[in-house]
Amino acid sequence: MSYATPSQTNITVGLQYRRVLEMVLSSAPITVACCVFLFINGIMLFTLRSKSVFRETSRYILLYNLLFADTVQMALSQLLYLLSACRIWLTYPVCGVLAMLADLTNEVSPLTLVLMSLERYVAVCYPLRHATIITIRNTDVAIVVVWAFSSLNVLIRVLLLLDFPFEELESLQMKDFCSDIAMFLGPMSDHYNKAFTCFLFVLAGVTVTCSYIGVVIAARSASTDKASAHKARNTLLLHLVQLGLSLSSTVHDPLLIAMSKFLDRVTHLRIHSIIYVCIILLPRCLSALIYGIRDQIIRPILMYYLCCRLKLPRLGSQPT
Repeated sequence: MSYATPSQTNITVGLQYRRVLEMVLSSAPITVACCVFLFINGIMLFTLRSKSVFRETSRYILLYNLLFADTVQMALSQLLYLLSACRIWLTYPVCGVLAMLADLTNEVSPLTLVLMSLERYVAVCYPLRHATIITIRNTDVAIVVVWAFSSLNVLIRVLLLLDFPFEELESLQMKDFCSDIAMFLGPMSDHYNKAFTCFLFVLAGVTVTCSYIGVVIAARSASTDKASAHKARNTLLLHLVQLGLSLSSTVHDPLLIAMSKFLDRVTHLRIHSIIYVCIILLPRCLSALIYGIRDQIIRPILMYYLCCRLKLPRLGSQPT
């Protein structure tokens, strides 16, 4: 029977304390930043439901859908990040549910950007038919199609997981942190994910780019409202940037796995935090900030809720 000496006990306690302190110092600032971003997104979502003009305008309905998907994605990503930082290993079923929900919302965002780009294209290139094409009913149907298409992809991924021999595992407890890549338990899942991701972003990229080109061509026409076309062109450029940021999030997990092979744990944790903030958190909050600042109708109402003012400047009544 062996006994630990007091010095060995002190060393063990010191190492454990150092790990806990390191975990807190690295994750606390990011968690605070995420909470701030979630608060801003939540206020923006509430703002888009505070007045009938937002609830009855197609582009604001699409913006609400984009922000909702980004907010859910941000919350799930932060949960997975904290689980990873705390070195908590989940079971495969629990990780699968979280990963599939994150994957679902991650696909809704680029598809919603496609719908928003098409809406701006119709508004500039077919202004007389915009009211008949972009209706509330058509917008709701398009959003349902986006969620159904994304859900179908998740269903296919779940079916591919059924081929994995889970019964051969000693237990369903994972031996690594939960992530989207951790649920690629077979070569078919990995191949399907790569093919679908390429298809999704090529489709979105081509659609947004073609919409931008169409708006630029229409802006040169004498019959087109120059101010409206210029604003739509800038909006489509913003959609392209957002699409690029969404695409960058797909390299998050592969990049971390590659770095873990040649970096020590402390350096890997620090780089993990930087990459996580830059390509996961910030893109999910940019939509709320950019649209909230750019839109002349949203801005005063958003500032009202953010600053807790008693009355709105230059508005006849308080938001309801």
